[in-house]
Amino acid sequence: MWDYTDKVLDHFRNPRNVGLIENPDGIGEVGSMACGDALKLTFKLDEKKRIVDVKFKTFGCASAIASSSALTEMIKGMTIEQAEKVTNQDIANYLGGLPEQKMHCSVMGREALEMAIANYRTGKTGKKILAGKVVCTCFGVTEEEIERVVRDNNLTTVEQVTNYCKAGGGCGNCKNDIVQIIERIRKERESKSASTQKPAKLTVLQKVKLIEETLDREIRPMLKRDGGDIELIDISGSRVIVSFRGMCAGCQAAPSTIKDVVEAKLREFVSKDLVVEEDKS
Repeated sequence: MWDYTDKVLDHFRNPRNVGLIENPDGIGEVGSMACGDALKLTFKLDEKKRIVDVKFKTFGCASAIASSSALTEMIKGMTIEQAEKVTNQDIANYLGGLPEQKMHCSVMGREALEMAIANYRTGKTGKKILAGKVVCTCFGVTEEEIERVVRDNNLTTVEQVTNYCKAGGGCGNCKNDIVQIIERIRKERESKSASTQKPAKLTVLQKVKLIEETLDREIRPMLKRDGGDIELIDISGSRVIVSFRGMCAGCQAAPSTIKDVVEAKLREFVSKDLVVEEDKS
């Protein structure tokens, strides 16, 4: 018996938005009955191009049903741009977590959403089109897909990759290829980390560059998933002045985001004496 959270069990037993939308603006299908999981997602946009309705039909386990149900609840009211930033970790977090062996269900939800958005933008329909070299022939998983789950979820073992996208879970002939992908990404991360090591004493230009790099790498991606952004306004000694943009502007959580996220990250990657303030002008 899997150790499911109460929220997973609720969405499994009482799934939201089950069915198909007639004349949808977007439709995405992923998985297959042969692989054990299949998902079809459809959505409808309003006049402001926001997702006003979304439904799903899935064949799969409790995690697949719960992940699909949670995803539909998450993206209602979002614009296409906001919805395409939803990650599989966002789905799992919404449910209070998933057993690692079932994380592929959250990945399947993200892929179905991506296919539906691609269908809306291009008009092309059909099931998932494999792009790039197929590494796992048993489940039709490409090198690009494996790289993405490794990067997005900080995976370090073949077993984790199998849990997240099923690659390596069949005959096992692709496991050496998966190890090489993991190792390549690990080396890339180490190289990137070494290149961003801050010098003992920063010049003003070095400090500005490191702050901008940290904002781009550590903070902006998180804010943009919620439709927001951040802009560096000024630097005066150890004071860093920033301004929120988009959905983050005027948000009630801004003060805690400033201290717990922005200031914490800048102190970690730039200088421990930095104090971040929000521009109120």
